[in-house]
Amino acid sequence: MLKNILATSVALSALAGAASADYTLHVIHINDLHSRLEPISKYDSTCSEEDNVAGECFGGVARVITMINQLRDELDGENVIVLDAGDQYQGSLMYTTYKGDAEIEFMNKIGFDAMAVGNHEFDDGDEGLLKLLDNAEFPVLSGNLDVSQSNLLAGKLKDTVVLDVNGEKVGIVSALAVDTPETSSPSDAVIFSDEIENLQHDVDALTAEGVNKIIALNHVGANKDMAIAGAVDGLDAVVGGHSHTLFSNEEGAPYAYPTMVDGVPVVQAYAFSKYVGHLTLVFDDEGNVTSATGDTILLDASVEEDAEVKARVAELAGPIEDMKSQIVAEAAADIDGTRESCRLQECQMGTLVSDAILDRTKDQGVEVVIQNGGGLRASIPAGQVSMGDIITVLPFQNTLATFEVTGETLLAALENGASQMEDVAGRFAQVAGMSYTVDPSAEVGSRISDVMVGGEPLEMDRVYLAATNNYVRNGGDGYSMFEDANNAYDYGPDLADVLAEYLIANAPYTPYTDGRITVK
Repeated sequence: MLKNILATSVALSALAGAASADYTLHVIHINDLHSRLEPISKYDSTCSEEDNVAGECFGGVARVITMINQLRDELDGENVIVLDAGDQYQGSLMYTTYKGDAEIEFMNKIGFDAMAVGNHEFDDGDEGLLKLLDNAEFPVLSGNLDVSQSNLLAGKLKDTVVLDVNGEKVGIVSALAVDTPETSSPSDAVIFSDEIENLQHDVDALTAEGVNKIIALNHVGANKDMAIAGAVDGLDAVVGGHSHTLFSNEEGAPYAYPTMVDGVPVVQAYAFSKYVGHLTLVFDDEGNVTSATGDTILLDASVEEDAEVKARVAELAGPIEDMKSQIVAEAAADIDGTRESCRLQECQMGTLVSDAILDRTKDQGVEVVIQNGGGLRASIPAGQVSMGDIITVLPFQNTLATFEVTGETLLAALENGASQMEDVAGRFAQVAGMSYTVDPSAEVGSRISDVMVGGEPLEMDRVYLAATNNYVRNGGDGYSMFEDANNAYDYGPDLADVLAEYLIANAPYTPYTDGRITVK
């Protein structure tokens, strides 16, 4: 955690002296819902209705709507805005089936005042984002994207928005992570530029228009949000997403809510519909923030589900229920697929999926497997494993890909996987058929050592037959070294089917790690 951050939610009024705090703004926010329209389990995967009735589930859009409406009712007559920091798309069978239609329906019912574009809004290319822009009944924005060259998106995406909140202008600026071309699928016609430079430009433009209350609604991750708070002059708050970080005043949370960076409050509300954030800002007559307080609100079973929304979610879930509930295997224990594990170290889910890929391709001569940790989206609880569980883990409909690669290129790939560990990036390499050591404290490009393939040291000049998913093989998550690989074939079976068949063959499956990745 950054040393210069004041991790406190104490009001700033003592620093403001006698300034007049005459305008209070309530900012209600969510981020990274990731198609979790149904309630989720403690593992962030879809929760069964039986467990939901038993009070063991969290979130779901019916609880999100209940809480947001409850806050609106409690704050009736006050200054309230509702924001979404991006990534409504991707993460459950709801998105796989309806491709954004369901998410957009509920976003419109919530009635956001503004939404930031998340990287996964591009998962179905520019067309996927276009659907959102054409159907959302609220402004969708991202200030560091130039879409003027896109035949689909030109003129449809806003850089900024100014909200009229009971006669006061509240400006919203926004940035999307510049590595989105590596983590999703925007076309080459979408041009990304530096987040901080563009935010400063947009803040300056709004300030010149007389707007003195400006919030950054970003999808860049907590570390970048805090860098932005410290670097962009004129920001009053940063509401973020992308890193799935819990800002909370509960003991054990990674960051306090809000976390103050050079006097600017920064917040985020985890992910998957589990929390709603409520930030209260008090401004003086000149637009200076004199107080920043609040917290995230856990949407557990004590939050009643909106009956109408719950019924609509059940209606949408009906056509996919048979597939979702199909039992395919059994897990002898919980299989850990959490973000914190699979993007920083060998994890049980990474070992399972990588082993499944190697098992499927070993008869073709494949020796090594690399699976990006960011492609693993959930854990699986002990007990019966449904096809819905598997698709929640692997929702992207990626296919198995094989290709030839030299030892030198394999090493470069592992270095890429370790290059953004401090940001808990999705490129971290889970592997099979090989082992390696990573030192996160070393310089980027020099973090990998002791690479072994089949128990033998990696040979830099030797050509290995490798397997991964088609996203990584085509350069996703920074694996550009694979794009021009020899003898590449990207059209194997869906990884979800590969995993299901492996679990069936190895039921009941006992999760494990075996030290194939050593973190110094």
